[in-house]
Amino acid sequence: MLGRIMDNQLLISGLLQHADFTSGDREIVTRTVEGPIHRYTYHDAHKRARQMANALQALGVQLGDRIATMAWNTYRHFEVYYAVSGIGAVTHTLNPRLHASQLAYIMNHAEDAFVFVDLNLISLIENVADELRGLKGVIVMTDRDHMPETTLANVYCYEELIDSHSDEFEWPRFDENTASSLCYTSGTTGNPKGALFSHRSTMIHAYASALPDVLHMGESEVILPVVPMFHVNAWGIPYGATMVGAKLVFPGPKLDGASIHELLVQEDVTFAAGVPTIWLMLLAHWRETSSSAPALKRTVIGGSACPESMIREFQDDYGVEVRHAWGMTETSPLGSVSIPKPSMTDDATRLRKQTKQGRPVFGVEMRITDDAGKALPHDGKAFGDLQVRGPWIIDNYFKMDQSDAHSPDGWFATGDVATIDPDGYMEITDRSKDVIKSGGEWISSIEIENLAVSHPDVTQAAVIGVPHPKWDERPLLVVVPADGKSPSHAELTAFLSDKLAKWCLPDDTVYIDELPLGATGKVLKTKLREQFGDHKLPTA
Repeated sequence: MLGRIMDNQLLISGLLQHADFTSGDREIVTRTVEGPIHRYTYHDAHKRARQMANALQALGVQLGDRIATMAWNTYRHFEVYYAVSGIGAVTHTLNPRLHASQLAYIMNHAEDAFVFVDLNLISLIENVADELRGLKGVIVMTDRDHMPETTLANVYCYEELIDSHSDEFEWPRFDENTASSLCYTSGTTGNPKGALFSHRSTMIHAYASALPDVLHMGESEVILPVVPMFHVNAWGIPYGATMVGAKLVFPGPKLDGASIHELLVQEDVTFAAGVPTIWLMLLAHWRETSSSAPALKRTVIGGSACPESMIREFQDDYGVEVRHAWGMTETSPLGSVSIPKPSMTDDATRLRKQTKQGRPVFGVEMRITDDAGKALPHDGKAFGDLQVRGPWIIDNYFKMDQSDAHSPDGWFATGDVATIDPDGYMEITDRSKDVIKSGGEWISSIEIENLAVSHPDVTQAAVIGVPHPKWDERPLLVVVPADGKSPSHAELTAFLSDKLAKWCLPDDTVYIDELPLGATGKVLKTKLREQFGDHKLPTA
């Protein structure tokens, strides 16, 4: 027996329609690529998205066509999100930090028909234009006065396309399982792979992400997504925030500490989201200028592990709650968020839970397994391969009928090594390819890194395993010192000695000016292993 309920489809266009109807006067603010601050409302955004939908259909875009974007977080990018997916095409976000060879591979693999590009990124498309097999046109996201000179063919001006089309448009209805957006993995090993999301998965993710114990989005919030819209759809914030009618503040291309601080204060931002490197710059700016953002209530930190020192500084010095989140491209991306339970009143317990990646968001199931696929206990001690499943977890990669990313019973293998404690909090101890195996014991590089960056003379740190004749591998600490500082290996070892088991302490320390980062801001340990893999340890 089936329920007698309307079979309305969950479609992304419905989010913007609803925001226009219920919160049409709520602001969307952008620091534009051209420079000035731009302000308008959800009502304006919905009107312009309908105009762009008409323009896309006039250009011949059809259901299922992939339409690329290479753009910063701006109101125009926001409009494209809704115009493209709203007509049944696929929004394919491109990361401008990718190497040209990866960019060309991704655009050809996706078979992008058009690309929307910000005016300060157009050279990246020019560099690969000769290699793009199916691209029909390039839409530069600016007005006629700012259109750049370019060697590209079939170039359109964004504002002219908007102005030349009516806002009379009825969003089409189609199956909610229709593809809506496409994001590629960073491709640190092998070619990048595409995660193809659906309207249904995106909508369910939006509902879950807005919950109070997840990202806590509501109409009264002022939300600054510093995490780029090309990084797994800004963690779904452009959808969740629209669903609830929150004020959105887009930072554009200026992501330094001073620029982010200016927007936080100017717009009374209550909630911001980004990766640890962004918050390092902001906190440094606050320390240097003795400033803060009084309206800011919480920040969500993800993309890589958040050090305990950062959580302490945000909360103890500035009164900003930290929500430590975990996810990946293949999980749309939210998988878990770490918020202490109400029963956890002890400060040390609460902080320890916050350093973990947290409990799964409703809709996501988690387990850890051994090498044979056997489920391991959730005792906080056993660690194994982290696997997940749920309605916004990919069942396979774009254009791949099968891969080794799933277990025989359908769980997605994340590639992370983790523990799960009796309270349900998951903690990643390493990537499976980065874990250090020393004398039969596993050493977590992430744990050492998080502790090392809490040293006052250390700005950034990474740990890799290097060969040892007796122990197989031992940890090598790679440090970016703070300005004017030069902490010795002995000093760092002494600092870590009461925080780590003796056998986990790094055998040596090397110093570099900056860590090699990938397109999503993660440390490229492959590069560090290339550079220091032959390092001779004193103990060897």
